[in-house]
Amino acid sequence: MSQGADDLALEFQADNRTDVFVPADWNISPTKQIYIIAGDDPSGAKRRVDIALWGLIPSWSKNSSSASNTINARVETVSEKPSFRSAFRYRRCLIPADGYYEWATTIGPYPPKQPFYISHENKSSLAMAGIFEEWKNPRDGKTLVSAAILTRESVGDISAIHNRMPVLLPTDRWAKWLSSVPVADRDVPRYLALLETENPAAGLIAYSVSTAVNSARNSGPALTQKVELGEPETLF
Repeated sequence: MSQGADDLALEFQADNRTDVFVPADWNISPTKQIYIIAGDDPSGAKRRVDIALWGLIPSWSKNSSSASNTINARVETVSEKPSFRSAFRYRRCLIPADGYYEWATTIGPYPPKQPFYISHENKSSLAMAGIFEEWKNPRDGKTLVSAAILTRESVGDISAIHNRMPVLLPTDRWAKWLSSVPVADRDVPRYLALLETENPAAGLIAYSVSTAVNSARNSGPALTQKVELGEPETLF
C-alpha cells in the first residue's frame, strides 16, 4: 500500500484517522501492519482509518500464533467458522490496497507459481471486504487489532490465474457493510448478499511481475512493474 492515512481518509470519506504511521509497502506479508476502514455508527457513514495486523487472531486464542494462518476468510463459511463468525457479526471493515499479488496455479495456462499483480484500471484503491478482531494479550493485557480479507471464487480473467480472489465492494455498499449494528441470525443472508456483485472482477487488470516479489525482504514500486513471461528479470 503506497497511500497514507490522510489520503485514505479522503478516498473513503472517513471522519477520523489513526496517528500511527504505516510505511509504504509494496510487498505486505502476513502479520505486518495494514490500514483498515472501520465504521463508527449504525449508518456506516461515519468512518475511521485504523491499523491492524494482517492475519486475524480470534478473541479466544491463547496466543497470537494463528495470525499468519488466518489472513483470508472464505465468504462461503465466514458467518459460520468459529475463527471468523464473531468478527463477521460485529466487526466488519474494508481493507484498502493499491493492488494485490496472486500466484498462478495449475488450473490456468500460466507457469505454476508465476506471480501476477492485479489492480484497478483507473488506479483507484481496491476496497476489499474484511473483518477485524480485538485480541487481549493475556500476558500484558494489551489489545491487538487484527484483520482478514474475505475471498470468493474467482471469475473472468482472474480465474485463469487462481481460483480465489478478494471480495471487492463497490462504493454504494460500503455504508451497509461498515454499519456498527450487529448482524442478527435473520440478517446473515442479507449481509452475505452484500458480498455478491454482478461483475466481481469489473475493472481489474492483471499482468505478470518479477519473482522478486516471492521474497518478503523485497519491496518498492518496481515489484509492480510488468515483466513479460520468459523475459530475464533484472529489477533487483
